[in-house]
Amino acid sequence: MPTIIPVKFTYAARDLWFDPAGTGAQEADHVICSTERGTEIGLATADAREVSEEELEHVIGQAQLRSVVRIATDSDLDRAEQLAARGEDVMPTFRRLVSASGLDMKPVGVEYLFDGEKAVCYFAAEERVDFRQLVRDLSRELHVRIDMRQIGVREEAAIVGGYGHCGQELCCRRFNMSFDPVSIRMAKEQDLPLNSTKISGACGRLMCCLRYEFEAYRDFKGRAPKRNAVIDTPLGKGKIIEYDTPKEQICLRLESGKQIRVALADMTASEAACKKSKELGCACRPDTVTREVLDRLDSPDVQMALAELDRKNGVAPEQTVDAADIFVSTRRKRRRSDDGGNASGSASGARGSQPGEKGNRPQHMRGGAQGQAAGEDGRRRRKRRGGADAANGSTPAAGQQARPGRGQQPTTSDGKPARRRHHQAGEATLEREGEQQPKRGGGMRPKRTRRPGDKGGAAGNGSPQGNAGGQRPASGEGAGDAPKPRRRHRGGRGRGNGGPDAE
Repeated sequence: MPTIIPVKFTYAARDLWFDPAGTGAQEADHVICSTERGTEIGLATADAREVSEEELEHVIGQAQLRSVVRIATDSDLDRAEQLAARGEDVMPTFRRLVSASGLDMKPVGVEYLFDGEKAVCYFAAEERVDFRQLVRDLSRELHVRIDMRQIGVREEAAIVGGYGHCGQELCCRRFNMSFDPVSIRMAKEQDLPLNSTKISGACGRLMCCLRYEFEAYRDFKGRAPKRNAVIDTPLGKGKIIEYDTPKEQICLRLESGKQIRVALADMTASEAACKKSKELGCACRPDTVTREVLDRLDSPDVQMALAELDRKNGVAPEQTVDAADIFVSTRRKRRRSDDGGNASGSASGARGSQPGEKGNRPQHMRGGAQGQAAGEDGRRRRKRRGGADAANGSTPAAGQQARPGRGQQPTTSDGKPARRRHHQAGEATLEREGEQQPKRGGGMRPKRTRRPGDKGGAAGNGSPQGNAGGQRPASGEGAGDAPKPRRRHRGGRGRGNGGPDAE
């Protein structure tokens, strides 16, 4: 059996096989090989191995298996770098001559062979090009033998390199050394959008990766029910609306509008489907989803629909008691006693016994019997004081009002019932002879309202200018007559020119 070692060259689309010829070359070694064009340097991509005659003939055909000359030394690697830099330097000359000749071709690169006696010019073109005059011009400029080599756009992308739509390096540059045919049918089979910008690679042709999953998609669609087919389920009829080939799942839309995903392996074929497949001589496709499959789905909507279906059919689920359930016994609420004071006092006494709270509460709000006794003593004192005042015939001081006993109505000094305000309970205003008492409690300044023309409230302070715009003098002769109340004006009538108020 022959022994071969694969070698990769810079401007070659795939690996070439060579005979190691006892050189001991291994993977990742740079080797000097003898090719049809001359002596070249390449990189061994794998170790030497033995192959059969049939495999060798399938790869190289009728060509002769050439041998490796030697493993590259340091001087060989330095010369290879110099030749690569020389090829980059002559690229502007190659482009200039191609543009001057007017040929429909795209220069790709220039490679100097290892012996330096020949230069290979690579170009890409859609059709055959007559480049005989161009070869003469290049030979005159470069002073070496010129070899023109036409390559396709796919090989151009593999040589130049780049990145695809996936964000990774091009497959043809990284690992794909064979350009298998790719058709638009592969894109249709994988349900891809037939948009040239979506399914085309850097070379402008269909992407090579369309072939990778084509067999998997074709196999799945050959075993799964066809799209828009009707499937029987316990929840009614379902229609296939989508395929999930990588997971081998089918998306169904039920009659209620809900969508579920079922694995193809969990579906079963009915007797009618098996009979039809035998008559037509084709593969049997599943068309039924059982109840066990739906029970395994982690979908709350499906579980609720199945429970509703069981209730309609009269199948009640068994009630099970979980050991983790907690049963709480309800306590009877304590009723309040008829004597609200005792109940509230005892309840508040329990709260008031806590340290730190007794000093912060008033005496009548302190808990226990102490708060209740304090409330009763206060009521007795108020009642006793009201009776003692009435017996002695004493009257309250000016600005103060006698506090009536419990159940009595407050009265003024002349015996008339006093009108009590809702915001000043127990403190009614009293009027004495020749003097108007303030409407608020004793010790507080009376409320004065400034009005236009009252000289800044001078009338209220008792200044001689107070009658100018404040209170009007009494119309009677006696100075002790009660002052006439001031009329209030609406809308400012009669005050436009600053004159006296119109009554």
